[in-house]
Amino acid sequence: MEATEIDEFSKEMREGGESGMRRVSLAISVLAVLVAMVTVLGHRTHTEAVLAQTRAADQWNLYQAKKIRQEQVSTTADLLSLQPSANNAGVQKKLAEYKAHMQKWNQELADEQQKAQDLEHEVSQAERRADRYDLGEALLEIAVVLSSITLLTRQHTYFILGLLLGLVGLAAAASALLVH
Repeated sequence: MEATEIDEFSKEMREGGESGMRRVSLAISVLAVLVAMVTVLGHRTHTEAVLAQTRAADQWNLYQAKKIRQEQVSTTADLLSLQPSANNAGVQKKLAEYKAHMQKWNQELADEQQKAQDLEHEVSQAERRADRYDLGEALLEIAVVLSSITLLTRQHTYFILGLLLGLVGLAAAASALLVH
């Protein structure tokens, strides 16, 4: 291109309103970056929820295993107390040992149950945060599309609408940080 052609092209762009479209393009780029950031946060939060769910399931399995063990010892103690024995002192000693174990396990079971419930609460929080990130992501994506329509139609109404929707999407994503 020659210098005169560049000047003419520059003049045509100014007359055609292309300088205003630069701002629109920049805003669309910023919105796209925000979409990417919110998407990553959403994916990480979904992963956090899955991991917390796995930990909660493991904790419930531990609770169930201890509960089964306690029931087996209880049944064994019941059977032992009903059977006649030549060594009554030995049986009573074993029954006392079993009862001590069962009392200890009662407290452990309550602790294991509380831990599992706490982990389930973590899952619930992570899912609520992920839902907010997903909403924010969707609104930001729609904002990018609406703002992009401005480049085709040269109507700034779409741009304003896109920016407003982008702000709502950003607020929705930011509200995920308030979930505790």
